[in-house]
Amino acid sequence: MSERAAKWAPAGAAVLLAAALVIVIVTTTPWHLIDLPEPNPAIDFTTAEIERQQQFREELLPWSTTSWVLSLLVPLAIGFSPLGRRLYDVLKLRRWYFAVPVLVLILGLIASVITMPTDIMAERVTRKYGLSTEAWPLWLRDRLVNWLLVAIALIAISVGLIALAKRWKTWWWVPAAIAGPVLVLGVSFGYPVLVEPRFNEFTSMAPGPQRTEFIQLAEEDGVPVKDVLVADASKRTTTLNAYVSGFGSTRRLVVYDTLLNDAPPAQVRLVVAHELGHAAEDDVLHGTLIGALGAAFAVVLLKLLLGARMADPRRTAFLLALIVAGTFLASPVQNLVSRRIEARADYHSLQLTKEPGDFIDMQHQLSVRNISGLEPSRWRYWLFASHPTPPERIAMGRAWATEQGQTIPPLVQK
Repeated sequence: MSERAAKWAPAGAAVLLAAALVIVIVTTTPWHLIDLPEPNPAIDFTTAEIERQQQFREELLPWSTTSWVLSLLVPLAIGFSPLGRRLYDVLKLRRWYFAVPVLVLILGLIASVITMPTDIMAERVTRKYGLSTEAWPLWLRDRLVNWLLVAIALIAISVGLIALAKRWKTWWWVPAAIAGPVLVLGVSFGYPVLVEPRFNEFTSMAPGPQRTEFIQLAEEDGVPVKDVLVADASKRTTTLNAYVSGFGSTRRLVVYDTLLNDAPPAQVRLVVAHELGHAAEDDVLHGTLIGALGAAFAVVLLKLLLGARMADPRRTAFLLALIVAGTFLASPVQNLVSRRIEARADYHSLQLTKEPGDFIDMQHQLSVRNISGLEPSRWRYWLFASHPTPPERIAMGRAWATEQGQTIPPLVQK
């Protein structure tokens, strides 16, 4: 192709992909489901419950926030400075496809070691408040496995991009922009069977009335569920949870053993109904589509930022820093969409079960058990909150009940 086409094609592709991302997010995200009253924790949480979650956050957040800041600053400081290239040169490996994986492993290890003290202090706080039951050897093993899995993903991305740039110095971004979405699709499809078993063991829920109820609930909802899996979460945490992951043949409905053992059946049923909402709306596939478009867009941005320099393996640390920076910048949008999706799943559970009183009780109990933040600061809400706050979810339950002509009184009687 002409030199002019080679110059303007990436910019044009970036505009088209950005427009596609905006269109998909705007048109598929459920922005409004129901008019909500103003959330008010004081009417549903006792003073003791509010003070406990505030104290927990006062003790936890200094450590978790410091760890998060360090996890950002370390790769940025190394990648955006000459240090990244110097580390590559120190390796003195003749083959770049050996040097790049080693460098990625080292950079990940450096970040993990630097954040280790603050992570340990955060873990001590969760143990103090009874949320974590994980033995220290298992905690360390989980960190090592996570480091290795993240490193494998980053190695695949780095080696793949550099190899393509070496093969096609001008047009490397085209096959990369195709490979990126394919990789996202493959990870989303394979995550339940390749990654999740590295951290938990899953067993089919034992036959019985509760399992039968879940299967029947799924049938009523028009969601094909062949099995309900139970995760042995109790060896790590006391929190209550359930989730849906994968799609197609890898889609699975998973409930924590803590949820089955410690929550009343009516509340467990509502949690399952929430997860069926994700399955009914194909939320995993929806997120995968956004991730695929985002991956293609990120590749084109790399082309605009690096051009043919993408072929230089000495810039690997710079590439990783760009990935970290991009992930950080995208997180507010990702969490905004996620909160809306989670709100729709809540609404779905209310429509399916028609039990707003139990729904509100469930949200209250889950919040107290998990010591969820009731009123996080705005910046934390936008950067980290992938779910509505418990008062927001309770407000939805009341709004739905009002639409049905019901009144749910405050849980805390003054």
